Amino acid sequence: MDLIDSLTQLASRLPRLRETVQTEEATKNALVMPVLQALGYNVFDPFEVVPEYTADVGTKKGEKVDYVIMKDSKPAILMECKAINSPLNINHASQLYRYFACTDARFAILTNGVDYQFYTDIEAPNKMDDRPFFEFSLEDIDARKVAELKKFSKPMFDLENILSNASELKYKKAIRHLFSKELESPSEEFVRLFAKQVYSGMLTPDRRSQFTTLVGQAFREWLNNRISERLQNAIDGVSPGAMHDAPSPVVAAAPVPESTEQDVLAGKDDDGIETTEEELEAFHIVRAILAQVVNPKRVFLKDTRSYCGVLLDHNVRKPLCRFLFNNKQTTLILLDKERNEKRITLESVVDIYQHAGNLIEYAKLYI
Repeated sequence: MDLIDSLTQLASRLPRLRETVQTEEATKNALVMPVLQALGYNVFDPFEVVPEYTADVGTKKGEKVDYVIMKDSKPAILMECKAINSPLNINHASQLYRYFACTDARFAILTNGVDYQFYTDIEAPNKMDDRPFFEFSLEDIDARKVAELKKFSKPMFDLENILSNASELKYKKAIRHLFSKELESPSEEFVRLFAKQVYSGMLTPDRRSQFTTLVGQAFREWLNNRISERLQNAIDGVSPGAMHDAPSPVVAAAPVPESTEQDVLAGKDDDGIETTEEELEAFHIVRAILAQVVNPKRVFLKDTRSYCGVLLDHNVRKPLCRFLFNNKQTTLILLDKERNEKRITLESVVDIYQHAGNLIEYAKLYI
């Protein structure tokens, strides 16, 4: 079984585990050890995975770190575990900090069995960074992140290769976060960067306020255009056979909304519901992602007063996902055939791409 299949199978047990697993030890047995096994490590071999690893650190005697993964008889990866429902906090990693400085290990993992934070010493040699360079969650499995995680597996573990990639991962993550913030709410420096290149006058407070709006709108429009291009390329790439086999977008078994898809995409609705630019952006992203597994012409937007939904074949019995937008946050909702919800909080609409694996997994329930 491939790594992504093992992790997906493990993730399917999370709802029940969250209800029954309460302690740190139970979390190790139910989640941490299975993940290590999926990575190819023999958790029952004390020469490969050492539980309760002890090393005297300065005046601290007999302190233990939960697991150490050995490589060539030397510590390679330190692991500190918390209970499944404990949110991860760098303050929980005091043992990792001390052990990192006094062992040969170059990587440290802080985990609650569901979320895994990977640390190294990018900022200063032999001193564990305050921020992880890579994060993985069983609640957000996608092929890109699994590919990065696989580099820590026993067969593929290459110290120099991972270290050379670690700083790139860390800084790209930080840049993506900054880009997301600027996209949602452009900073004064960001606005000035563009305004001074297109406007030669003095940037008065009123003019700066105008450009703040323009810069945000321009970037969102640019992003929408890129998404539309990707979607069109996906549609153009569908084979004739797949197009022929695909059901008609209007399914007789389900009522078709009075407003056409063109009306919805134009932001108009017979019931007075206005489809926002953000909702359209979310829809186009979902449609582009699902083009990997379904003809995009089968994916439709359904806007209501309480939520914005995406349907397969215009069929209300085939909900692919829903979105809730408010001033504080955006929520992506995935539904299975029994209407059980999985809610994911997004910092930005573009964060939908980070949950492509989940969207595809749920969509396959109806395909």
